[in-house]
Amino acid sequence: MRISVVIPTFKRVDSLTNCLDGLSKQQRQPDEIIIVARDTDQETIDLLSHSGNTLLKSVLVYRSGAVAAYNAGIKSAFGDIIVITDDDTVPYPDWLARIEQHYEADSQLGGLGGKDWVYHAGRLEYGEARSVGKLSWFGRMTGNHHIGIGAPREVDILKGANMSFRREAIAGINFDERLRGNGAQVHLEIGVSLLVKQGGWRLRYDPSVCVNHYPAERFDEDKRNLFNETACMNMAHNETYMILKHSNAFRRMMYVMWVITVGSSPSPGLLQLIRMVPREGVTAFRKLSTTFRGRWDGWKTWIMSINS
Repeated sequence: MRISVVIPTFKRVDSLTNCLDGLSKQQRQPDEIIIVARDTDQETIDLLSHSGNTLLKSVLVYRSGAVAAYNAGIKSAFGDIIVITDDDTVPYPDWLARIEQHYEADSQLGGLGGKDWVYHAGRLEYGEARSVGKLSWFGRMTGNHHIGIGAPREVDILKGANMSFRREAIAGINFDERLRGNGAQVHLEIGVSLLVKQGGWRLRYDPSVCVNHYPAERFDEDKRNLFNETACMNMAHNETYMILKHSNAFRRMMYVMWVITVGSSPSPGLLQLIRMVPREGVTAFRKLSTTFRGRWDGWKTWIMSINS
């Protein structure tokens, strides 16, 4: 069983160096490491050209966004298992060994995700959750990949910082190029995860398959915890488009009702607005307005995808 590790990167040389150092310490070494860099990122290109690592393979992309990078990296990989992580992670030494064990033990396992221990300014974001990576009957997503506990379990959605797929399970599947964003393109994992499951494969999360995650600077409109209208619209657009595209008629109907009446904290509906106003004031109304515009755009993108 051959393992390819795909790492998209952009102007984060220090983080990438730490990530590669973590890969060099794996108990089970990867068969290849594919670094996907932008053609304008000369510092990263220089780093890769002088690395001396025979496992390292660089791939250049000429478009912004993680979707183009993921698709280019997967297309270039020869592994039976495609492992994807972020350039600001450092994998545990047993990371690839545990991933390989899962795929060897279950021939119907199409995708596997693990835990990313998130550190902010050196401090661990602590929490515990047993519900991880689920999509409810009415379209609400539960993440929690970074705080999952318990035994390995079936899930619906993986997380890009720590996910892998069997090549056979993603044959003919690409990350959706209609997703919006100049960098991270939030929620890009939804479509591929659901398509793998719809293809009859199992999708699993194991919190013992670990990487440390040190969220680094993003060079796009999404500044993580800071409100930005464009990033908010893109997030709402991508979520709405992905859920509508990969759901049946009943879940689509319930999802539309839920996002209008309730929604989530990042992409609020009317009831979330009531909860947020005492804490965020006018910003809460801006989030609601921006979210609804993004969801409307997501609806239109879904309609366009049907007609194309």
